[in-house]
Amino acid sequence: MARSKKTMDGNEAAAHAAYIFTDTAAIYPITPSSPMAEHTDEWATQGRKNYFGKTVKIVEMESEAGASGTVHGSLVAGALTSTYTASQGLLLMIPNLYKIAGERLPGVINVAARCVASHALNIFGDHSDVYACRQAGCAMLCESSVQEVMDLTPVAYLSAIKGRLPFINFFDGFRTSHEIQKIDIWSNEDFDDIIDLKAIEEFKANALNPNHPCEMGSAQNPDIFFQSRESCNVVYDELPAIVQEYMDKINAKIGTDYKLFNYYGAADATHVIVAMGSVNDTIEETIDYLAEKGEKVGLIKVRLYRPFSVQAFLDAIPATAKTISVLDRTKEPGSIDEPLALDVKSALMSDPKFKDVTVLCGRYGLGSKDTTPEQIVAVYHNTDKKKFTLGINDDVTHLSLDAGAPLVTTPEGTVCCKFWGLGADGTVGANKNSIKIIGDNTDMYAQAYFDYDSKKSGGITMSHLRFGKKAIKSTYLIHKANFVACHNAAYVRKYNMVQELVDGGTFLLNCPWTGEELDKHLPGQVKKYMYDHKIKFYTINGTKLGIESGMGPTRINTILQSAFFKLTGIIPEEKAIELMKAAAKKTYGLKGDDVVQKNWNAIDLGATGVVEVAIPDSWANGKDEGLDYPAATKGSQAQKDFVNNIQIPVSSQEGNGIPVSVVKTYMTGDTPSGTAAYEKRGVSVAVPVWNPDTCIECQQCSYVCPHAAIRSIALTEEEAKNAPADMQLKDLTGMPGYKFAIVVSQMDCLGCGSCANVCPANKAPKNVEAGIKTLAMQTLDDELKAQQKYFDYAVELDPKQEVVDKFGLDTVKGSQFKQPYLEFSGACAGCGETPYAKLITQLYGDRMYFNLG
Repeated sequence: MARSKKTMDGNEAAAHAAYIFTDTAAIYPITPSSPMAEHTDEWATQGRKNYFGKTVKIVEMESEAGASGTVHGSLVAGALTSTYTASQGLLLMIPNLYKIAGERLPGVINVAARCVASHALNIFGDHSDVYACRQAGCAMLCESSVQEVMDLTPVAYLSAIKGRLPFINFFDGFRTSHEIQKIDIWSNEDFDDIIDLKAIEEFKANALNPNHPCEMGSAQNPDIFFQSRESCNVVYDELPAIVQEYMDKINAKIGTDYKLFNYYGAADATHVIVAMGSVNDTIEETIDYLAEKGEKVGLIKVRLYRPFSVQAFLDAIPATAKTISVLDRTKEPGSIDEPLALDVKSALMSDPKFKDVTVLCGRYGLGSKDTTPEQIVAVYHNTDKKKFTLGINDDVTHLSLDAGAPLVTTPEGTVCCKFWGLGADGTVGANKNSIKIIGDNTDMYAQAYFDYDSKKSGGITMSHLRFGKKAIKSTYLIHKANFVACHNAAYVRKYNMVQELVDGGTFLLNCPWTGEELDKHLPGQVKKYMYDHKIKFYTINGTKLGIESGMGPTRINTILQSAFFKLTGIIPEEKAIELMKAAAKKTYGLKGDDVVQKNWNAIDLGATGVVEVAIPDSWANGKDEGLDYPAATKGSQAQKDFVNNIQIPVSSQEGNGIPVSVVKTYMTGDTPSGTAAYEKRGVSVAVPVWNPDTCIECQQCSYVCPHAAIRSIALTEEEAKNAPADMQLKDLTGMPGYKFAIVVSQMDCLGCGSCANVCPANKAPKNVEAGIKTLAMQTLDDELKAQQKYFDYAVELDPKQEVVDKFGLDTVKGSQFKQPYLEFSGACAGCGETPYAKLITQLYGDRMYFNLG
């Protein structure tokens, strides 16, 4: 059966398939599952019909606990019901899951599996949330890829209906939920000959109804409760066969071979891995690599985790297997083994023919730790460590396997591209559009994944794009690329990005520099690498072109997307421009023709604004200057230790190499305060520059700054005398003998412009008429970066309580002479909430507890 193709991520695939079988959806957002609920809500609003010709009813609740209660009530009332959640959200549903399972109600909980917060919050993927539900009585079905999410989500719904049991339908948060692939998609009509309408009728007929009343939620005493619980055994015993039945029907339709446990690899494999989730694709790719070298290895992919069918699992094991390595994506402290390993060991013990098989147990991927082919090779080559970990350096309990040098296992002809951007600069959005253009308009396979930190915006983003003529199974980050783009010029001294290019690769740098300026600004190691490896080097001034296009200096994503298509030639340039303009029209059409035209201008300018840079011979002598992260020398010892040992490696994207012995100090998640002051990222395009001649000392600029990057400072005459020679000062009005200054931490500012916008002096008619600004946003260049010394000097001065007392702590002016205890936070540029939080710390900070939840 031929299905139409569409490029989408795992969340959309799950929502698309789930919508077909859903009467009611109870929703509450939580990362990374929120897009499933958003898509469902959007489609219902648009009037999309489910299989039954109805629009899905959306019920948005106050919490995940409320959403699960709604699922329970809706199912009892006879509506096929879905919800979407992850992590703590799923844990809040557990009390209701027990009831839903106990009452045999066929709901489906779609889960983008995510780490559960323990010593620290982690919003990324692992299986700790779904494993926490394994006792509740829900069936649990796992998918490994975006295509599998589309194909197997219907199996969860169809099996739930026929088997009359709830399903947790899960896949890896972020790695699958947010990975974009070109896939085959379902339509409602595809299920005409599969869906069990009789079972649906029976379900609805058994719902609470005044025409056939009954009581639910009874209380049972010790005499019959145990027997009642045991009576459901047959239901769970029969469910695996029902799931396989629907997998077989799906297989017959689309030519797949889905089973409860799928085997991949050599028929005579001696070492077999058992795993579930997105790591399976990486393992398959690694098996293909090892098979070419003559190694006999294999993989058992777990699809139906609960109920665990022992016989189906044993049937999947090759008779030649001597070693089985079980990979679990969770940690249960105190347990003999992790959950899947315990199941595998128990299953093997049930059949004497497996008594000589050695079982090794490993943990991997906690909190979205990347799992790479070389790590999988290490698993296959491990024979002595019965318990092991992957992807880390455990120099304390010595459980980690050494992975060795990075391997290239992607299919020949696969093109890998990596884009370094700033959160909210549009890089991720542009790359989502790019991969959809490639996927929907070429015959190539396409994959995109987006790696970023926990900042809502303003953090680092890395977009990983792959495309080629062969299927892409690389569910790990790109470390060797054909094309690398740097969308923020400050990054070239912060990260080792050029070093990830293959020989002859292409590097695109967004910067205002040309000629001698490039030679001055690029680190020696970058210049030498480009020379030695024959890198094709291009620049584009996105800020300048953004202004020319009418989009503004920070909206450069469309410009750089156009440059990408021009340089890679994936699609002929004219065709690419046509497709990008069509996408812009579709995306921004409702905002008016003016916005669409600005985007079209940006597309045209991006295609013509690329400048090729000839790499001079002198770059062959470039010296390694290191990255721009000076060691912490000031502050408490705790601060210095944390910054030097943890923060700097993490900030420079080298955190994966930090050993367990270093982080052991922070086992409970406690870290020193005040370490954000050491970041000094310097990522802003423009920063405020102060003019003392027109300043009225109202200090509203400091008051509204979300990041405490602009401060008002009072100085004694002695302090003013010792200030940097060119630091601008003025007399402090009302305080003879004191000087006043507004100082800016250029390297911490995010360039929102709130200070300049609120400044009354900027709006004074005489200043407007004269074209004078007290605070002017200017491009952050070397000259302005040199002014960081004013801020650094000023914040080390002694507090001036007498100045605060003079103007009053309860005034804007007086409060801004106090040290803010919340400074340089991870808030978005222009955040409207952090100024209040910052002000509270200035008013009461030395006697308050601060909890950010």
